Parts: sequence; structure tokens; C-alpha cells
Amino acid sequence: MSNYDEEDPVGSEQAQPPTVETEPPPGVLKKAIAASAIGNATEWFDYGIYAYGVTYISAAIFPGDTESATLLALMTFAVSFLVRPLGGLIWGPLGDRLGRKQVLAITILLMSGATLCVGLVPTYDSIGLWAPILLVLLRMIQGFSTGGEYGGAATFMAEYAPSRRRGFLGSFLEFGTLSGFAFGALLMLGFSLILGDDRMHAWGWRLPFLVAAPLGLVGIYLRSKLEDTPVFRELEAKGQKEEQTATQFKDLLSGYWKPILQLGGLVVALNVVNYTLLTYMPTYLESEIGLSSDQSLVVPIIGMLAMMVFVPFAGRLSDRVGRKPLWWFSLIGLFIAGVPMFLLMGSGVGGAIIGFAVLGLLYVPQLATISATFPAMFPTHVRYAGFAIAYNVSTSLFGGTAPAINDWLAQKTGDGLVPAYYMMAACIVGGIALLKVPETTRCPLNGTETPGTEDAPPPVALEPEPTRA
Repeated sequence: MSNYDEEDPVGSEQAQPPTVETEPPPGVLKKAIAASAIGNATEWFDYGIYAYGVTYISAAIFPGDTESATLLALMTFAVSFLVRPLGGLIWGPLGDRLGRKQVLAITILLMSGATLCVGLVPTYDSIGLWAPILLVLLRMIQGFSTGGEYGGAATFMAEYAPSRRRGFLGSFLEFGTLSGFAFGALLMLGFSLILGDDRMHAWGWRLPFLVAAPLGLVGIYLRSKLEDTPVFRELEAKGQKEEQTATQFKDLLSGYWKPILQLGGLVVALNVVNYTLLTYMPTYLESEIGLSSDQSLVVPIIGMLAMMVFVPFAGRLSDRVGRKPLWWFSLIGLFIAGVPMFLLMGSGVGGAIIGFAVLGLLYVPQLATISATFPAMFPTHVRYAGFAIAYNVSTSLFGGTAPAINDWLAQKTGDGLVPAYYMMAACIVGGIALLKVPETTRCPLNGTETPGTEDAPPPVALEPEPTRA
């Protein structure tokens, strides 16, 4: 692990001079942050409107009674995650060979276009089984594009951000996550309140999906106005970027299997909690707790708005104390609070708001530091591919399936605490993975050595060097 200044709270006992780093101009940095965050917001906008409109989608697209149709709709939600590893396998290596910018322009176009088309799928009554088939195909396109979108956006953000502020600036990618999800949820709730249940079932549920097109166009515009990341351009200028996909996979499997497994373990904790709280919760509150459809939408929205307030503060704190202490706080806190907070949510609307908010705020330290922690686990020449593949394989197995697994287990066991148990188990997996992850706070990301290791550049100072006359 890299050696830190003796006064550095996250460093080691031996000291090295801090690395001097050139920061991008403020205007360029702001554009890079916005370009990264808008794609993530678009991705999660889709998840938000699908999760919060699952009652209407299941009735319009799937056959069978309400319970069976809802489970089919949740399984279709999970289908998009099954193709995410394929997206990671293709987009990740391309991002390391062609550049982050080019791949991100394609993924956001595919993602927003597929979301738009979901709103245009005819009903089951109109075209029969072709309705769920078309929906599944569109969800697969979304999953394929997302396999390159998130890893690329996080890498793009991390490689543009100055090392000493990577936690704070990277947190805005996750602010975009919550913004997109909350915006999608608010749109679905707003249309539901304005149009009423009958119109929502007839055609109103489609309207939020049509908003994806302008969101995607804004993202493409912002990304087209930027150069590729300084870190990638430096690697390219030195002739050190990967040129052959086969070589890249060999490098990953032989040289970076350990961070791939570690990242996968962290993602188990991250995404089981994420998709249980943000995606499954409306279904859980309505079917298991007995809240009305509108109440079950309001509770997570309030919690997400509270989370958005604290995400930048957690990101900034991680630049000072390190990423790992925040992750330990989150994992242990969620493990302890899981069962009590789900019991509290079962007491009524007030308890549901408080319970969700507590779990959401305990989750924030993980969420806020993804973009700073995960890209730093790989060197530049395999960063996009390593991140995308490890993240998406783990997400497809344990993240996107969380709503369907929670719903199925809750129905089979009759135990309303199933989601809490599932989250607790995921936190144990995350804790085991976190044990050997190196601390990379303020470590530069350039070069072909893994940040935080002995041969990589040492971390930069917490504060910038004073300007000399």
C-alpha cells in the first residue's frame, strides 16, 4: 500500500512526499461531472419509473392475476441485469481501447432510446404474448447498455476529478443516481395523483417513459463537448493503453483476479441493499405492509430526498478519513439496524418513513464513495474493463434479482422480515471483501500500477500546495 504523510489520518507510519498533481480547469471539471451524472441519472430514471409503476406495467403487459403478473414484472426487471455482464464484457474493453468518451456516447443513446420504447409497447390485450416479449427485449437492451454506462461514467468522473477531492466530486455521480430515481418516482406519483387509477392503468403509466428521450439528448450533448479524461490521454500518449481485447482479458484474469473478487463482494452488499431499498420497497410496502399505492410511493421518495442531502457530505468526509472507515460504518450499521427498522416500517406510515430513512442514511456512506473507491481498484489500462466486468457480473447475480428474490421468499415463507435478512447476509459478504481492499484515498489514478500499492504514486496532500509568487 502507498505510504502517507505521518499527519494523514488514513496513511501509514512511513512518510513520502505527497504527489504534486495538475488539476483540470474548474469549467472543464464541472462539465465532466455533469456529463457523468446525467447518464447515471438517465439510467436510474428508468429504474425509478419501472419500479414505481410496476403495478400498472404488470396489469397492462402481463397475463394472469395481480400477484402473478407483479412477480412476472419484477422478473422482467431482473432480466435486464442478466445481460449486463455481456455489456460489461464488450463495452469495458472498448472503453480501455477507444476511450471512455466514445463508449459513453453510445451507451446513453441506447439506454434512453430503449426506455422511450418501453412507453410505446402495446398492451397484452392488444397483441398478446408479443407485449411481454417486446418488454423483455427492451429491458435486455437497457441492461446491455447499462453494462458499459455505469462503469464508464464512474471511471470518467474519477479520472477527471483531482485526487484530493475525488470522494466529494465522485459523490455527485450518486447524487445523479438518487436524482434520476427520485425524479422518475415523483413523475409516476404525480401522474397517478393527477390522472387517477383508471387513466394510469389505461395509458398514464406510459408518460414518464417518454421523458427519457430528452434526458438522453442532454447527456449526449454534454459528453460531446468534452475531451477524453486526462488520465486516459496520458496513457494513450505514452503508448501504454490496451490494443488487443484478448490480451486485456488475459491481463485481467491473471493479474487482477483479486480486485475483481473484492469488488464483486463489495457490490453484493452495495446492490442488495440498493435494490431492496430503492426498487423493491414500493412493492413491499403495498403487498406486505398494507399501505396504499400512493403511500408506498411517498415513503421511499422522502427517504431518497433525505439521502440526497447527505451524499456530498459523506463524499467529502471520505477524502479526509478514508473510504474504508465509511464502508465499515455503513455495513455494520445496516447489519444491526436491518431487523429493527423493518419491524418499525410494519407499524404504519410514520414508522415506514422513519425506518426507511434510517436504513437509507446508513447506506449513504457506501453509495457516496462508489465512484472514488471502485475505479481506484484497477490501473488505467484495464480500469474500465475490470470495473465494468466485476461490477456487472455481481450486480446481475445479486442486485437486479433482489426485488424478485425478496418477493418470492416473502410469499413462500410468509415472513415480512425476509428483506432485512437478505440485506444482513449481503453486508457480511461485503465486510469479508472489504478486509483486504487497499485504502486509496487521494491516490492518483494515472499510470499502469494499481493505486494504493507500493509502486504506484503516493497520495496527494489533503490541501493544495500554496501558490508561489
